[in-house]
Amino acid sequence: MSYTKEIINSTVQSQRKYFRTGETLDVKFRIAQLKKLKQAVIEQKQMLLDALYEDLRKSPTEAYLCDIGPVIAEINETIKGLKKWARPEKHYSGLICFPSMTTTVYKIPYGVSLIISPFNFPVLLTLGVLAASIAGGNTAVIKTSSKSAACTKALQKLISDTFPEKYITVIDGGHDVADMCLAERFDKIFYTGSPSVAKHVLSEAAKNLTPVALELGGETGNWGIVRKDADLKDAARKIAFFKICNAGQICININQVAVAKEIADEFLGELKREFVRQIGEKAEDNPEYPKLITTGAYEKCEKLAAEYSDRIIFGGTGNKSTCRFSPTVIYPVDIDEDIVQKELFCPILPVVPFEDNDIDKLAEIIAEREHPLAMYVFTSDKKWAKSFMSAQQFGGGCINEVCIHMMVKGAPFNGTGHSGMGAYHGEWGFREFTHPTTVLKGKTHMNLSLREHPYSGKSGEKKMSFLKFFE
Repeated sequence: MSYTKEIINSTVQSQRKYFRTGETLDVKFRIAQLKKLKQAVIEQKQMLLDALYEDLRKSPTEAYLCDIGPVIAEINETIKGLKKWARPEKHYSGLICFPSMTTTVYKIPYGVSLIISPFNFPVLLTLGVLAASIAGGNTAVIKTSSKSAACTKALQKLISDTFPEKYITVIDGGHDVADMCLAERFDKIFYTGSPSVAKHVLSEAAKNLTPVALELGGETGNWGIVRKDADLKDAARKIAFFKICNAGQICININQVAVAKEIADEFLGELKREFVRQIGEKAEDNPEYPKLITTGAYEKCEKLAAEYSDRIIFGGTGNKSTCRFSPTVIYPVDIDEDIVQKELFCPILPVVPFEDNDIDKLAEIIAEREHPLAMYVFTSDKKWAKSFMSAQQFGGGCINEVCIHMMVKGAPFNGTGHSGMGAYHGEWGFREFTHPTTVLKGKTHMNLSLREHPYSGKSGEKKMSFLKFFE
């Protein structure tokens, strides 16, 4: 379908009219819609798996592990907790508000939401956010990525088969269509993607003072740190898995890894062995290895590898016809080089050596750069790890593990600064798509004149005495 400003405006106005009927306010209604969404994902699972394979060459196991399974788990958590999350909060008003005794905080939906989702996890990062929007009682216009065309088509079918357009709809198209959406007055925008595009989203949202949530990759990339006391085999195994996953096209992936010089050679040997064990010596020939999303993405990766060809110690090969580029390790890389000051979003892994005794200096350099979405440290020094992870500014991360922090029930997934704003998953997603509204219940009798004029003379003195008592 070819979208125009008029079509998109009509869609938004239709959803706004439907929202104002109040039907989405009922928590039972929201739970029913979440159950319908879950059932649709289960029933149309094969269609989604086929689409993920067509767009990204994800094997069925990886597609279910990373896209479909987490969506079902997210919906389950939301269904289970929604009644409790949505319950109005009761607060004691306090003596200063006498004779009012109770104040209620309602969790009110924003209204019509716009969800702009990316190509790399097109099912998870569309339907996972949608679950939060539904839980909050909103309607949703979903703008999917034009790069993952098969998944967009599958999502359009799944949503149109399950919900009326006046409630939820999927819009496809390129940046021009996204700009048409951003030109509309939405009540909430949730964008997942790059910091550069996020600035444009914020700029457009500011014209209508629309609240925005952003989940970004981090402008200077996510760090992994391997100290000399780490379990090197374990660290290599996990880092290799993560870099292979979705061919490195993951917003929380390790962009670059800093490795203590004292154990660098040993670690790199373990890392090479793990890549070969998990995906083979030539990953581009393995049918289970995902591809880069477009030819343009492949060429960008290939060009970057060529620039550092003299320091490639593993990988560096690819197949342009299939858009598969092998996991590629570049070593050594100085911490100030350009390659470790931008998000790579591909299977290239720069390795930065550092003196383990200079870990504080490394931490300071990382802290001075834009805040990453994720941080990973590998060490047996639990005290240092806790101190480091609780002092740095980043979205989330792991100690001696990768990525699975975002799978923890009840925990938020978010970024800060150039890696995002806001948070979701479970109750945090419900909060992101609702705003707290405070309502005090007043009385028509026994009202004190404390707050009223006059403020001078004996009357004023008495009022001041009471005010000091309340303090």
